[in-house]
Amino acid sequence: MITIIDWDAWYDRLGIKEFIYFISSPSIQDTLFPIKIVFILFTVFFLCAVIWFYINSSYIQYKFLQDVTEFLSKESYGLRKVSKNWKKIRKRMESGSESELKLAIIEADDFLEETLQDMGYEGETFESLVREAIKKIPTRAAEILEAHQVRNSIVYEPDYAITAEKARKILSVYESVIKTISVT
Repeated sequence: MITIIDWDAWYDRLGIKEFIYFISSPSIQDTLFPIKIVFILFTVFFLCAVIWFYINSSYIQYKFLQDVTEFLSKESYGLRKVSKNWKKIRKRMESGSESELKLAIIEADDFLEETLQDMGYEGETFESLVREAIKKIPTRAAEILEAHQVRNSIVYEPDYAITAEKARKILSVYESVIKTISVT
């Protein structure tokens, strides 16, 4: 035998109907109106706070903007910064003057050091950073340390002369290492 549940009877037995009528009565609603306004203001305040913190944190960048940027630019997110900075270094390199080539090498060295630090490698000197990153760049570590020596010679020896060909070779080493580290 199938019994049909009479919900109205259950509501009457449990007093639910009376409670709903009591809560929805105009006198209670008028009494609760100021409390409703306070809760609405709290809700708006906390919603605005959540949105503000969400926008000002890097969470959106890592979870949303990074993916959109990669999709639209057809290159990985890390390479976008590398390409932008490397374009500036390449512009100096293309000028051809010795002073601009020296400056390009110094900037490339600084950019590599910044990239290594951004990737989480720690060290007090450039050499210690490279030694720590040797797992990702095992074949290029010696070339990087050689290029860094040239950079030090440029910085500390004002009469140091460099050929355009040697500068381009050094800059190509820096570029390949920076791109390798930024992608992985």
